[in-house]
Amino acid sequence: MSGVPDLDVVAWVHAAQGKMLAVRARGRDLLYLPGGKREPGEDDWTALSREVREELSVTLVRPTFRELGVVYTTAHDQPADTKVRMACFTAAYRGEITATAEVDEYLYVSPSERDLLAPAAQAALDLAIERGLLG
Repeated sequence: MSGVPDLDVVAWVHAAQGKMLAVRARGRDLLYLPGGKREPGEDDWTALSREVREELSVTLVRPTFRELGVVYTTAHDQPADTKVRMACFTAAYRGEITATAEVDEYLYVSPSERDLLAPAAQAALDLAIERGLLG
Protein backbone atom coordinates (compact mmCIF):
# COMPACT_ATOMS: atom_id res chain seq x y z
CA MET A 1 0.00 0.00 0.00
CA SER A 2 1.32 3.45 -0.92
CA GLY A 3 0.27 5.08 2.34
CA VAL A 4 -2.89 6.45 0.75
CA PRO A 5 -6.04 4.90 2.25
CA ASP A 6 -8.37 2.98 -0.04
CA LEU A 7 -11.43 4.75 1.42
CA ASP A 8 -11.59 8.42 2.43
CA VAL A 9 -14.79 9.26 4.31
CA VAL A 10 -16.35 11.79 6.67
CA ALA A 11 -18.29 10.93 9.83
CA TRP A 12 -20.54 12.69 12.34
CA VAL A 13 -19.65 12.01 15.97
CA HIS A 14 -22.66 12.82 18.10
CA ALA A 15 -22.59 12.07 21.81
CA ALA A 16 -25.50 12.23 24.24
CA GLN A 17 -25.70 11.06 27.85
CA GLY A 18 -22.33 9.32 27.72
CA LYS A 19 -23.11 7.39 24.53
CA MET A 20 -22.20 7.83 20.86
CA LEU A 21 -24.69 7.70 18.01
CA ALA A 22 -24.13 4.86 15.55
CA VAL A 23 -26.12 3.45 12.64
CA ARG A 24 -26.64 0.02 11.14
CA ALA A 25 -26.48 0.19 7.38
CA ARG A 26 -28.70 -2.22 5.49
CA GLY A 27 -27.10 -5.67 5.35
CA ARG A 28 -24.20 -4.84 7.72
CA ASP A 29 -23.39 -6.77 10.87
CA LEU A 30 -21.59 -3.98 12.76
CA LEU A 31 -22.49 -0.37 13.48
CA TYR A 32 -20.97 2.60 11.67
CA LEU A 33 -21.03 6.34 12.20
CA PRO A 34 -23.36 8.49 10.12
CA GLY A 35 -21.48 9.84 7.12
CA GLY A 36 -19.82 8.50 4.02
CA LYS A 37 -17.88 9.34 0.90
CA ARG A 38 -17.65 12.76 -0.67
CA GLU A 39 -19.29 13.37 -4.04
CA PRO A 40 -16.97 14.96 -6.65
CA GLY A 41 -16.22 18.55 -5.66
CA GLU A 42 -17.69 18.31 -2.14
CA ASP A 43 -15.84 19.64 0.87
CA ASP A 44 -16.13 17.96 4.28
CA TRP A 45 -19.07 20.12 5.42
CA THR A 46 -21.08 19.61 2.25
CA ALA A 47 -20.48 15.86 2.18
CA LEU A 48 -21.22 15.29 5.85
CA SER A 49 -24.33 17.46 5.98
CA ARG A 50 -25.69 15.69 2.86
CA GLU A 51 -24.92 12.20 4.20
CA VAL A 52 -26.43 12.88 7.64
CA ARG A 53 -29.56 14.37 6.06
CA GLU A 54 -29.89 11.32 3.78
CA GLU A 55 -29.28 8.77 6.55
CA LEU A 56 -31.00 10.36 9.56
CA SER A 57 -33.30 13.13 8.23
CA VAL A 58 -31.69 15.86 10.34
CA THR A 59 -29.93 19.07 9.37
CA LEU A 60 -26.49 19.79 10.82
CA VAL A 61 -25.99 23.35 12.06
CA ARG A 62 -23.12 24.94 10.10
CA PRO A 63 -21.80 27.38 12.79
CA THR A 64 -21.34 24.44 15.23
CA PHE A 65 -19.39 22.25 12.75
CA ARG A 66 -15.99 21.31 14.26
CA GLU A 67 -13.31 18.78 13.36
CA LEU A 68 -12.82 16.23 16.11
CA GLY A 69 -9.92 14.41 14.45
CA VAL A 70 -9.00 11.81 11.86
CA VAL A 71 -8.74 8.06 12.37
CA TYR A 72 -6.95 5.54 10.13
CA THR A 73 -7.76 1.84 10.38
CA THR A 74 -8.79 -1.33 8.59
CA ALA A 75 -12.06 -1.00 6.69
CA HIS A 76 -14.77 -3.41 7.78
CA ASP A 77 -16.73 -5.50 5.28
CA GLN A 78 -14.23 -4.70 2.49
CA PRO A 79 -11.54 -6.76 0.74
CA ALA A 80 -8.64 -7.78 2.99
CA ASP A 81 -6.09 -5.05 3.71
CA THR A 82 -8.48 -2.24 2.70
CA LYS A 83 -7.72 0.85 4.79
CA VAL A 84 -9.96 3.78 5.64
CA ARG A 85 -9.26 7.39 6.58
CA MET A 86 -12.23 8.79 8.46
CA ALA A 87 -12.38 12.51 9.21
CA CYS A 88 -14.61 12.92 12.27
CA PHE A 89 -16.66 16.03 12.99
CA THR A 90 -19.11 17.21 15.59
CA ALA A 91 -22.07 19.51 15.01
CA ALA A 92 -25.40 20.35 16.56
CA TYR A 93 -28.46 19.33 14.58
CA ARG A 94 -32.05 20.36 13.92
CA GLY A 95 -34.91 17.93 13.48
CA GLU A 96 -35.76 14.50 14.81
CA ILE A 97 -33.33 11.66 14.16
CA THR A 98 -35.03 9.02 12.00
CA ALA A 99 -33.39 6.08 10.22
CA THR A 100 -33.85 6.52 6.46
CA ALA A 101 -32.30 5.49 3.12
CA GLU A 102 -29.77 2.69 3.60
CA VAL A 103 -29.89 2.93 7.41
CA ASP A 104 -31.98 0.26 9.13
CA GLU A 105 -31.59 1.59 12.67
CA TYR A 106 -29.69 3.98 14.88
CA LEU A 107 -28.47 3.33 18.40
CA TYR A 108 -26.55 5.14 21.11
CA VAL A 109 -23.56 3.00 22.07
CA SER A 110 -21.68 3.24 25.35
CA PRO A 111 -17.91 2.72 25.56
CA SER A 112 -18.55 -0.72 27.09
CA GLU A 113 -20.44 -1.74 23.91
CA ARG A 114 -17.53 -1.04 21.55
CA ASP A 115 -17.67 -4.59 20.16
CA LEU A 116 -20.87 -3.58 18.32
CA LEU A 117 -18.88 -1.07 16.24
CA ALA A 118 -16.89 -1.47 13.03
CA PRO A 119 -13.14 -0.78 13.47
CA ALA A 120 -13.29 2.86 12.28
CA ALA A 121 -16.24 3.56 14.57
CA GLN A 122 -14.29 2.01 17.46
CA ALA A 123 -11.39 4.34 16.67
CA ALA A 124 -13.82 7.29 16.59
CA LEU A 125 -15.24 6.19 19.95
CA ASP A 126 -11.71 6.27 21.38
CA LEU A 127 -11.20 9.71 19.86
CA ALA A 128 -14.46 10.94 21.40
CA ILE A 129 -13.36 9.66 24.81
CA GLU A 130 -9.91 11.24 24.40
CA ARG A 131 -11.50 14.60 23.47
CA GLY A 132 -13.87 14.49 26.46
CA LEU A 133 -17.15 13.88 24.60
CA LEU A 134 -17.76 10.58 26.40
CA GLY A 135 -17.09 9.74 30.03
